[in-house]
Amino acid sequence: MRLAVMRERHPGETRVALTPANVSTLTGLGCAVFVETGAGDAAGFANDGYREAGAEILETRAQLLDAGEIVLCVDGAHEEAFADLRAGHIGIGMLDPLSRPERFRGLAERGITSLALELVPRISRAQSMDALSSIATLAGYKAVLLAACQAPRLFPMMMTAAGTLNPSRVFIMGAGVAGLQAAATAKRLGAVVEAYDVRPAARDQILSVGAKPIELDLDTSSSEGQGGYASEQDDDFLRRQREQMADVLAQQDVVVTTAAIPGAKAPILITEAMVKRMKPGAVIVDLAAERGGNCELTQAGEMLEAYGVTLIGPTNIAASLPHHASQMYGRNMENLLRHLLDEEGRLALDFEDEILDETVVTHGGDVRAARIRERLAPAPTREEETA
Repeated sequence: MRLAVMRERHPGETRVALTPANVSTLTGLGCAVFVETGAGDAAGFANDGYREAGAEILETRAQLLDAGEIVLCVDGAHEEAFADLRAGHIGIGMLDPLSRPERFRGLAERGITSLALELVPRISRAQSMDALSSIATLAGYKAVLLAACQAPRLFPMMMTAAGTLNPSRVFIMGAGVAGLQAAATAKRLGAVVEAYDVRPAARDQILSVGAKPIELDLDTSSSEGQGGYASEQDDDFLRRQREQMADVLAQQDVVVTTAAIPGAKAPILITEAMVKRMKPGAVIVDLAAERGGNCELTQAGEMLEAYGVTLIGPTNIAASLPHHASQMYGRNMENLLRHLLDEEGRLALDFEDEILDETVVTHGGDVRAARIRERLAPAPTREEETA
């Protein structure tokens, strides 16, 4: 197969879909790899590194699309990413299909096969392809560093000639991949770390990274949804959760929120009233800022102050660590491609396979991913609902 690695077009995207190490592996499997010039520059991977790994560097996007059959990108959620793809092309990347399902009708009509890495199922044999977990790992780590840079307090306890400095108290809301990495990072920096997750199964995971689990008086029996993510809760549950959480937040120096539901607006976990009760100088890092934020006052892409509390709403946080982010994403992409290709390096789409069945969004002129078809289905009429 002929693989084409495009240079990212969306402003602020610094990652690249494959690194030279991935190229070396894939050319060894019989693939021809073409890289748009400068594709890896922002991540520290120069053209010469790709050439040495066996890739051919092409000067223009038009040349790239003429040469490649499978087009690889990082940020495929914006129109410009696949705007030039033609019938027969296969596009793979982060496509944000659950938030914007309607765009896939157009891709299907144009005869483009598309695969969304967000839809890779959370099963054991697909863990090495799980780009969402890779991104979340980096986000959790960087969130704590952002907080540490803005906080007026040190994280570790220090015993000095000028007296003892108490450690910061850090609270993580959401103990998924990002939350656990944030908790582990804060613990390594010497903070006293607590964490909360609506899913009962997260308790042991919180303990495993050295944090103390916070438990609230709530019924969480239906809190875990598809793929191990937290399921969306009703307004009454969220209201009672916020009431009990207010006392916890009032004691914290740093709060990192990570609660996000794929394809849906992030739940509000911290209200303006809760921010008012927090310590002067406290810091909130809201990793759900791109989905509307877990804090009522968060502004995506902004850092602001309210009631003496600093609120940080980072967006595309993985792009702030482009070298390692590209290494992780490139390995996820490489493993997915190895799963797609047969021993001769030819594409083999086996839709009996769960990974392919869930990850392929469009193929053969149709939107075939069940989760996307459900979102595209017209709402039932009143007569249909009462039938």
